[in-house]
Amino acid sequence: MDPSGHPLIDPLSMTRNPKKALQLRRYYRRLLNAYGPQDWWPAESRFEVIIGAILTQNTAWKNVERAIVNLKREDLASPEALRHVSVRRLAAVIRPSGYFNIKADRLKSFVRFLMDQYGGDLNRMFEEPTDVLRRRLLEVKGIGPETADSILLYAGGHPVFVIDAYTRRVLSRHRLVSPRTTYDGLQGFMMSHLYPDGKVFNEYHALLVKVGKEHCRSIPSCSDCPLGVFLNGRRPRT
Repeated sequence: MDPSGHPLIDPLSMTRNPKKALQLRRYYRRLLNAYGPQDWWPAESRFEVIIGAILTQNTAWKNVERAIVNLKREDLASPEALRHVSVRRLAAVIRPSGYFNIKADRLKSFVRFLMDQYGGDLNRMFEEPTDVLRRRLLEVKGIGPETADSILLYAGGHPVFVIDAYTRRVLSRHRLVSPRTTYDGLQGFMMSHLYPDGKVFNEYHALLVKVGKEHCRSIPSCSDCPLGVFLNGRRPRT
C-alpha cells in the first residue's frame, strides 16, 4: 500500500507486464524511503497551481516562485484580477519567469477559457471527466500535454501521470522504456502499471523529479543514487 491507502500497483497490470509493474513498485519504495513524501505542488490554492504550471514552462522553479510573489503583491493571483489586467502590465509583473510576454498571453488565454466555459468556477471545471477536460485544456493557447496534465493532477486531483524531462530520463536510462517513446507512450506505460489514483501519481512523479534533479542530470551521478542499485553494475543508457 502507498501512503494514500491504495495499492501502488494496479492488479490488472500483473496480467500485462508483471516484471515491469514490480520494477516500478521497487523504484517507488526506494525513492520514498530515500526522500520521504514530497508534498508537491507548493501552492496556497488550486488557481496558484495553475499559474505555476503555466509559468514553469522553460524555466527553473525558483523563477516561478519570484513571479508568483510579484503577482500576490500586486493582487493579481486570482482569475478575476487576471481577467482585467492588461497583458503589458501582467508581463512586467511575471518578468522573473522568463518569456514573460508569451506567458502573460497564455495566462490570459487560460483565464478567458475558465470564464467562458465555467464562469470562472474551478469546481465546475474539475467536475468534468478527465478525458473531456484534458482535451479542452489542450485547445487553450499555450497549454501542451505536460501543462494540461499538471493542471489536471496537481490542481484537480485527476488521475493522470505527468511526464517531464526528468521522468523520461530516469525511465529510459534504466531501460524501462525506449528513449524514443512518445509522451503518450510514456504516460500510458506508467498509468497501465500503477493504481489509477491521483495521490499515487502525484507522489511518484514528484519523487522522480527529485531524483532527477539530485542524480539523473545531463551527466548522471549514479554512485549514491537511490536507484543506482537497479542498474546492476551497468552504466545508464544514454
